[in-house]
Amino acid sequence: MKYLIGIDEAGRGPLAGPVSVGAVIVPHDFDFSLVSGVKDSKMLTPKMRDEWYGKLQQIRDAGNLRFAVCFSSAETIDQEGIVPSIVSALGRVLDELQADPEECEVRLDGGLKAPARFKAQRTIIRGDQTEPVISLAAIAAKVERDRLMMDAAKAYPQYLFDEHKGYGTRAHREIILEHGISPFHRATFCTALRNAANTV
Repeated sequence: MKYLIGIDEAGRGPLAGPVSVGAVIVPHDFDFSLVSGVKDSKMLTPKMRDEWYGKLQQIRDAGNLRFAVCFSSAETIDQEGIVPSIVSALGRVLDELQADPEECEVRLDGGLKAPARFKAQRTIIRGDQTEPVISLAAIAAKVERDRLMMDAAKAYPQYLFDEHKGYGTRAHREIILEHGISPFHRATFCTALRNAANTV
């Protein structure tokens, strides 16, 4: 195999916003000392994630790797469900990288699976903690999703998306009870809150 691909997703559980899937492709002889110390995105502060994302861009610009992030919207999640939405984004991110199944080994975090045409693939529980190439994919997915949520906060300032990034924090739930849901929310994830709001 000529290349190694790491894949992870971000935003499976939030009440608002898209789900994102990140993928990083490196040559099989990639010098992982370039990313020594990289960790799972959930173990990093936002500042640290941004710093790693900047480093990822620098390594890409030097021609030593490529990466991409694809999204499935809240509307798609409502229509198709979260798992098919992740599968869709995962397939698109591999297409964007122009990954050749005959030349690539794919490593995925958690319960993720690549399309069946990728014969050399391995799903690794907690792979975002043990496989640097997956950690990098997780960081890309998380940073790009967070930035999208910060942009959404400008369109829907009352929802404070820049603070909670769509996750079901107490403050976010209270905002939904007060204002209802926005077009950026996953209606199917907010059913109980919508029902509660209607009884107030």
